[in-house]
Amino acid sequence: MGIYEQLGIRTVINASGALTRLGGTRMDREVLEAMAEAAASFVRIDDLQEQAGKVIADITGAEAGYVVTGAAAGLAIGTAACIAGMDVGKMDRLPDTTGMKNEVVVQRGHRNAYDHGIRMAGIKFVEVGYLGYPGAGGTFAWQIEEAITEHTAAIACPILDTPGTLTLPEVAAIGRKHGIPVIVDAAATLPPRSNLKRFIAEGADLVTYSGGKAIKGPQASGVLAGRRDLIASVALQHQDMDVRAETWVKRGLLGERAVAGIPHQGFGRAMKVGREEAVGLIVALQRFAAGSDEADAAVWNEQLNLIELALEAIPNITVERKMGAKQPIPMLDITIDEHALGRTAYHVLNDLIEGDPAIAAAESSAEYGVITVNPHSLCDAEIPIVAKRLREVLTT
Repeated sequence: MGIYEQLGIRTVINASGALTRLGGTRMDREVLEAMAEAAASFVRIDDLQEQAGKVIADITGAEAGYVVTGAAAGLAIGTAACIAGMDVGKMDRLPDTTGMKNEVVVQRGHRNAYDHGIRMAGIKFVEVGYLGYPGAGGTFAWQIEEAITEHTAAIACPILDTPGTLTLPEVAAIGRKHGIPVIVDAAATLPPRSNLKRFIAEGADLVTYSGGKAIKGPQASGVLAGRRDLIASVALQHQDMDVRAETWVKRGLLGERAVAGIPHQGFGRAMKVGREEAVGLIVALQRFAAGSDEADAAVWNEQLNLIELALEAIPNITVERKMGAKQPIPMLDITIDEHALGRTAYHVLNDLIEGDPAIAAAESSAEYGVITVNPHSLCDAEIPIVAKRLREVLTT
């Protein structure tokens, strides 16, 4: 009996992609083995993060890197670094930012639910620009510049295709001009693998990626890459500092007066990374970086070919291959003639997830009568099961 069966939980075949609500992605055997090995021994987390940071820096082209507990945690602790720098007094007071730099400038078209990660550090967003498109609104560079004051801690620039917003290179140029760091939420920008280096190359000061999606690392892991000084602040606010000055591995910072004292249990304590997660993330990141977007697409297309073949000649549906809007992942759109079928796309989605086996298809276009099969997190053995179940649901 498997562990989920012991717990009375049904497993789900994930035809939706790497979604948090379904547990992220499927980790490769090598990643799981590395995590199990890591769990069997103890290490100084400082040392582990330092070596992990070197791997991240090499792969992203950043000055430094750090393993965090997901992209949202990267936004939160990265913002805390922009606020506090190496000032341990400020670190100790966060998220109370009274008297500190406590504003983050953001384009109005870049506001989104995930910016909770930035706000939780104690900042207030200063929104600039309009909601519109080129020629009828959007953001002008002068609006960002005018919003920058002595209270500005950072500029947020998530990777979103919002019409009219300034690009990352444009925002980064403004940040450099005024000495303000730019934080990039790149959580779901992989693949393509070229994006691992793109945003640092375009001028970002901090970039965060999800570790539990395309990278295929632990779900509660993420990558934070960026400036060395900001990553140093992240480390001081994140790691367990229940130590004495005489034994602290970073006590050289005290001698150099880089810090006034040892920060204790900082803002990032609630986001601590286990050694298993750090090792699993790094092994997964190395494997992902060494892979090929083209090879992945070939596998996914072959899987979709088999599903598409099983859906041939089913009345009241049309099947179309498409490329993901945000990521180059081929997908299968199944458009339902809801009137003729007598059921909506939502009914079909519910039949799939409540059936046996339970299958989760993507629902992002369900309001248009479309269910989508995303092959990212499917294994070959699941393809005929998905194909058979789709045919059953759409013909019953």
